[in-house]
Amino acid sequence: MSQSVEHSDCPVTFCMGKIGGKWKPIIIYLIRKGANRFGILERGFVGITKQMLTKQLREMEQDGILSRKIYPEIPPRVEYSFTPYGESLFPVIDAMSQWGLSKMEVSE
Repeated sequence: MSQSVEHSDCPVTFCMGKIGGKWKPIIIYLIRKGANRFGILERGFVGITKQMLTKQLREMEQDGILSRKIYPEIPPRVEYSFTPYGESLFPVIDAMSQWGLSKMEVSE
């Protein structure tokens, strides 16, 4: 096996490109906990703007992680849920969560 890896060939970089960053892990966490509407998600954050939340949700939808369902009501109701592709990330996220919890306990 070669010692050098192209950035585009790194599977960890690919994964982090889908779920990494400042906001996406929190979005995933909140939606898994049942916060599936924009207003509920917005209240679950400290420091995110509506524009940034919208941008992150759209990116996750374009990446196939989330699906968005629009209900024909007035005012329109939009709910987010995980696609099967998004659900396939759960074991990865759960492992990261377990590691983080164990290391947070050590550092306290």
